[in-house]
Amino acid sequence: MTDGRRRAHGGPARKPDPFAHTPGLASRKAAARLLAAIVDARTSLDGLTDHENGHPQFLALDMRDRALVRAILTTALRFRGTIQALIDARLDRPLPANAHALSHVLHVAAAQMLFLDVPDSAAVDIAVTQAKSDPRTSRFAALVNGVLREIARRKERALPAALAEAVDAPEWFVERLENAYGKTQAAAILAAHRIEAPIDLTVKSNPQDWAERLGGTVLPTGGVRLGTVEGPITELPGFAEGEWWVQDAAAAIPAQLLGDIAGLRVADLCAAPGGKTAQLALAGADVTALEISANRARRLSANLERLGLEVEIVVSDLFAFEPTTAFDAVLLDAPCSSTGTVRRHPDVPWTKGPEDVAKLAALQARMLARAVEMVKPGGLIVFSNCSLDPLEGEALFRDFVATRPDTVPEPVKPGEFGFADPFLGDDGTVRTTPAGLDLGEPALSGLDGFFAARLRRRS
Repeated sequence: MTDGRRRAHGGPARKPDPFAHTPGLASRKAAARLLAAIVDARTSLDGLTDHENGHPQFLALDMRDRALVRAILTTALRFRGTIQALIDARLDRPLPANAHALSHVLHVAAAQMLFLDVPDSAAVDIAVTQAKSDPRTSRFAALVNGVLREIARRKERALPAALAEAVDAPEWFVERLENAYGKTQAAAILAAHRIEAPIDLTVKSNPQDWAERLGGTVLPTGGVRLGTVEGPITELPGFAEGEWWVQDAAAAIPAQLLGDIAGLRVADLCAAPGGKTAQLALAGADVTALEISANRARRLSANLERLGLEVEIVVSDLFAFEPTTAFDAVLLDAPCSSTGTVRRHPDVPWTKGPEDVAKLAALQARMLARAVEMVKPGGLIVFSNCSLDPLEGEALFRDFVATRPDTVPEPVKPGEFGFADPFLGDDGTVRTTPAGLDLGEPALSGLDGFFAARLRRRS
């Protein structure tokens, strides 16, 4: 028996949470919890917000609140330096070194007030309630209220100044950009990262027709870039019929560098989710798509089925895969630090570090060596990845061909692929950055950061 104050198992009764039913509180708590997981534990934003296997607090929300949480997180990460500068300017003294939970509450609220369509008063009130509801932050509720109300009062003048002065990336990332591209170009890349990437489509045919139907623009790569999209992308004309797929303009370049592959046996060695695989199949190649993850292979299969394209899908580790016959050509779009995709994935600089770049570069070199073994003598290999770091691109490729007498670089020639000319290096490799592809309007310009290079196995 219990006396009403103790549980049946003998422990103290849990006090009811007086804030449990506060409108909007659950989503803000989830946003702060996930921001902590990203910044403090370096966990992927996409993994945390996956609708099937995401974080429990995220999955407990309805779809509308999930969308809000995702918007808060991408905004808080995209403008993390700016938000921190505005918070610091309103503090009499720095927050305690261990006050991570408090910092996340402030960032979540400030992101809504400064960049999202959430009324200041609502953002402040929920943040104060959130602080009160957490034993780690309850004693700072008045500070939360004061800092956020001061930000609200001064944001019209303070925000433009902070945007002009703050750097919205961690120090390691800025340093590597500046070393690779110089301060001016690095600043342009960082500025592009503040702007959400547009949606690009690779179309099976008639890009001009699809641009007109979807209100988009034809890209130099032959794809279509959309402006604002209302509603799910899957409900746009042509999706269900498999007439196009989503693929950034830069991601569409590597497969095209193989040239005319009609009738050739071509392997895509890291195939999922399948955009490049679809390009190869559409070009008339006999494609073998290799994917190490069974789950990703199923997604690949579903995508290709929608597109009405047939390829052979093999679930295997690249280093364990033994083809019965050597391929005519191979595309290796290798796993990398993904620093070229920050516009789409603003968590990347905060979840990766220099050690990840070095580790992944070493893996890519091993994968490239394996790719060479899979093509017949005289066969062509395209190596690519979506990293901005030369250690995973230019330097890796240069070092690889210098130590492999069985390969020879196959430079991309000016005019060979007109769309690639603006991105060609002196050595015939291709390098795109988010600051490239100026279409006259920042929201419609730019593309992912990619490196791509060709080499041929000697006969």
